[in-house]
Amino acid sequence: MSRKGLATSTPQRLTPVAGAPLWCDAREHGLTGDGVTNDQPALAALVDRLGAGYDADGRARVIYCPPGLYSIRDAGTVWRSGVSLIGAGSAATRFLLSNEGNRADPVPLAYWTTVQHGADRDRHITDCTFADFEIDGSGVAQTAYDYLAKGLGLQYVVRGVFRNLYIHHTGATGLGCDFLQDTLIDGVVVVGCGRLDNGQQMGGAGIGVGVGGWGDVERLTIANCTTVGNGTNGIFLELQKDYWTPPRGIRIVACHSQANRFGISDWGADGLIVSGCTMTSNLEAGFDVSANGTAGIAGRGGLLTGNVIDCNVGDGISMGNTPGPYAVQGNRISRNGGYGYHEHDLGHGYRGAAADVVIQDNDIRENALDGIRIDRPMLDASIVGNRIRDNGRRSAPAHRGSGDAVRFGPREVSDGAADWPASGHRGKVVRVDTRDAVVAENTADQLFLAEVRPDGATAWNEATPAPGSAYELPDGPAACAGITVAAPFDSATVRGNRIWHRDADTQEYGIWITEAGSCVSCAVEDNDLAGSTAALRLDTPPIGGRWDRNHTDRD
Repeated sequence: MSRKGLATSTPQRLTPVAGAPLWCDAREHGLTGDGVTNDQPALAALVDRLGAGYDADGRARVIYCPPGLYSIRDAGTVWRSGVSLIGAGSAATRFLLSNEGNRADPVPLAYWTTVQHGADRDRHITDCTFADFEIDGSGVAQTAYDYLAKGLGLQYVVRGVFRNLYIHHTGATGLGCDFLQDTLIDGVVVVGCGRLDNGQQMGGAGIGVGVGGWGDVERLTIANCTTVGNGTNGIFLELQKDYWTPPRGIRIVACHSQANRFGISDWGADGLIVSGCTMTSNLEAGFDVSANGTAGIAGRGGLLTGNVIDCNVGDGISMGNTPGPYAVQGNRISRNGGYGYHEHDLGHGYRGAAADVVIQDNDIRENALDGIRIDRPMLDASIVGNRIRDNGRRSAPAHRGSGDAVRFGPREVSDGAADWPASGHRGKVVRVDTRDAVVAENTADQLFLAEVRPDGATAWNEATPAPGSAYELPDGPAACAGITVAAPFDSATVRGNRIWHRDADTQEYGIWITEAGSCVSCAVEDNDLAGSTAALRLDTPPIGGRWDRNHTDRD
């Protein structure tokens, strides 16, 4: 077969450069894997050697690390293009990060960054795979938080693969890599990372990806990953400069995010697809779209579909200051400690109305507060075909207790004399003098508390109270509804929703327009509101539009 006409922009050499093998066993090149010897210098030298070979002949190299404990101490390794690091599996090949000899150095296993190394579009990392090993960051300690205390911290990566990794207990983000083009993150498990982050600092996530460096398209897939107990987000995307274009092309598919501060967050992408994921037991929200990131730009144009967003301590879906559009379709949003879906104002970010938001065909049930709560102006929204039932579960009255029947644990309160409605205190704050904790769930005589921070051992902001101490729980909200409008809501469509209660009279109203809300030129049609205590509560009468064929108990 003729090869005439085939060409590449860079001529390829068929033979590798002498002295830079295409595949090498790390044990044969200075690494010991004995858990005692510092293997970082040998790893850095090998990466430089193989990287120089790739630069010379364009052929990618592989470092294979057999089973062992590889101690990486006191310095991170500056990575090179064309060098892959492969282990024998996460329980077999383990990299132990520590910095007891240099507390000022954060010690990522591998990094290549803009600030430290001049990384950019023209000086990027190419053709690297990191697979089948474990990174243990528990040995890194610092007097001040450093966002570079990551497991992996690469910027400007092309054709990268991160697969079958177990990263845990790093000081900052576990897998914190930015500006990833034609890249796959697959089957990565990240646990307890961001342990040095106080929750308000940069990074501190399980998987954190800065976006925008490649322009308006960044082709990245995050699939089949698990993030548990990480300091800020389980998985998040963050636009890095406020003057950059939010990029398209990113997907998060079939991931599980549990017990982080936020589950999965869109802090500045455009058209993010999040599908088939589970977001549960996260402390502030299961799914978060907001302007909380570095650039102060919220995500927009995203599609959230086919997910289970359940038992988060705060809201199920928190939408803060997105300009829209956004589509929330076919999700189960249930048993969260705040609102099912909450459109709200953070006080910063985009100040206009959220436009063209679609909330369609979701199962929104048994959340502590309103099923859908609108606390920020919306324009041309569509709330269509949802099943909204039994929300407003935070209905138990205020309660005080003390004495012999009262016991406290790091994550629970029990009162043998109590008789609370199940889930009636969900999302409340229980107080004991100056101590407080958030109730994640309750039975008739027991409160189960959310940890005070992800991966924490206690729910209390101070020491666990002594047995018999006096405690108090506040009252629940005055009323909750399936859909509550407490902000301008213009030209919206609310159609074909079924809003009712089955198990408890907690979701008092089907649709409620509060005194702070308004409904102008809206089409509210064909909704089934039968089964609510009161179908409609209109503290502010609607102006214009159509209110037709809404079925209630009065029909």
